[in-house]
Amino acid sequence: MTAPAERRLLAILLRLVNALALTIMFAMVKLAAAHGVTLFESIFYRQALAIPLVVGLVAAGPGLKSVKTQRPWAHIWRTVLGLAGMGLNFLTYRLLPIAEATVLLFTVPIFATILSALFLKERVGPHRWGAVVLGFAGVLIVVQPGGSALPAHGVLVGMTAAVVVSAINITLRQIGRTESATTTVFWFTILSVVPLGLVMPALGKAHDAYTFGILIALGLLGGLAQLTSTAALRLAPVSVVLPIDYSSLIWAALVGWLMFQTVPSPMLWLGAPLIIGSGLYIVFREQKLHREKTVTVNAD
Repeated sequence: MTAPAERRLLAILLRLVNALALTIMFAMVKLAAAHGVTLFESIFYRQALAIPLVVGLVAAGPGLKSVKTQRPWAHIWRTVLGLAGMGLNFLTYRLLPIAEATVLLFTVPIFATILSALFLKERVGPHRWGAVVLGFAGVLIVVQPGGSALPAHGVLVGMTAAVVVSAINITLRQIGRTESATTTVFWFTILSVVPLGLVMPALGKAHDAYTFGILIALGLLGGLAQLTSTAALRLAPVSVVLPIDYSSLIWAALVGWLMFQTVPSPMLWLGAPLIIGSGLYIVFREQKLHREKTVTVNAD
């Protein structure tokens, strides 16, 4: 059953808000670093300040009883992966210009395809392998190995971040068979703050009011991004909302220029369409195969 047009439109608008919120959040990460905020502190404030938004949404919606889970270890593993992915994402934006960092993280669907084939033994046909090759060609154009102005360690961190986020997506797909998206977001937020809060007294530092303002914005934007992403996927299928994610490249280029006076290189605009096209093709191909498989099962 397809989603009504008005629900799809709302999902698209929510995903646009999500893309913009994430872009500005990553800009706050970069700005916070320039004001002496450590990577650990950025992660802590991102998670801690999202708690009121996440808990408030659950309480106002399905209620706190709805997040009861029979799979605590799955949520703990998701939290470990989530913190690793967040740390690598934040570090990528600290090391690279915003637009270039954004494009590297567009490779998540490409790595998710590879990981699914290697570890889940999912069958990946020539169509998706072709898209994987096309995506990596785009990466080579953007990175320009041997002649790029991008720092090699920043590129390495960005690619590692994409691999870890791919693993998170696969984990979420498996958890999603029994847990709602709201439940997963709730437990990730709560479980991640516990270890971070225990270490914060030792690693946290005092900052001026302006810097704390940046951190508050970072946390609230992160919570908003999480909630709008979850809500969009509840209103419309992945194939409808995912293409909107790539609008973040426009926001990243604009925010990078306005806040940090950085302009994306011409090679980025040549390589980015290949990476985006690869990711979109992989997702649409997976959706098509899933529908065909569902029809076959129902026919039987």
